[in-house]
Amino acid sequence: MHRVQRTLRRAASGATVALLALAVGCAPQPEGNASATASGTAAGTCAQGELATKTSGKLIIATDEPAYEPWFKDDKPSDGKGFESAVAYAVAGRLGYGKSAVVWQSVPFNKAFAPGEKTFDFDINQVSISTERKQAVDFSSGYYDVRQAVIALKGSKAAQAKSIADLKALRLGAQVGTTSLDYITDVVKPTRQPAAYAKNDQAKSALKNGQVDAIVTDLPTAFYITAAEVTDARIVGQFENQGGTPEQFGLVLDKSSALTPCVTSAVNALRKDGTLARLEKQWLSDAVDAPVLK
Repeated sequence: MHRVQRTLRRAASGATVALLALAVGCAPQPEGNASATASGTAAGTCAQGELATKTSGKLIIATDEPAYEPWFKDDKPSDGKGFESAVAYAVAGRLGYGKSAVVWQSVPFNKAFAPGEKTFDFDINQVSISTERKQAVDFSSGYYDVRQAVIALKGSKAAQAKSIADLKALRLGAQVGTTSLDYITDVVKPTRQPAAYAKNDQAKSALKNGQVDAIVTDLPTAFYITAAEVTDARIVGQFENQGGTPEQFGLVLDKSSALTPCVTSAVNALRKDGTLARLEKQWLSDAVDAPVLK
């Protein structure tokens, strides 16, 4: 696979039809066909431990800093603890890369899916798959189905909200560039401009300091925040998925990356054999039901 891809890079501008046909098993796949391809030809051509990674023999995985629980543990992505750290190593293993071959890299959340060539092989950082983001990067198939949740201080007016309508007049906040912020603007449609923060830590501080009435995060993060970080806050409720399609987190790769079908094949296999469900139960088991806001 290495030889074919090096040939393609050297002769990209003048490759013949015959050469392209020979390389199609490892070539970048059309957007939207990653899942279908991964279950077909690509699954049989992703040579274990011999992919065209950024550094030969290594797999560079990126995430933001700090790395929050319950997705990671103690801000140490490399220890294999926390849901996303465990998923990352499970994917790496499926690709033929043991723990010693994995190199972690710190990449800010918004930069992970911004246009431009990446310094990592894939990024794992609670990045929701969206049509807009697919214009700049590739995604694997989803490794986690997620809902967004509202957090407010106990005893506050915001904490008594029972519906989306009850949220409209509140001062709401979320991390910039996230689906959480999209849910505020597109679903709640508040009468006040929502506050956008560079980090979740800033959003949590704003909630504690009374600068906002409530913040929005994904549901597992909301349970961790209320249990361990802002203990005088509670989860007001969660939003339904929009459009009937569940929001999913996906691994982020370079646009048209040759690794996309292989990584997607690995994620699909982990879902099929129950690994993703097992890791979700192990690391996200505290995320119990929350009332649905309609």
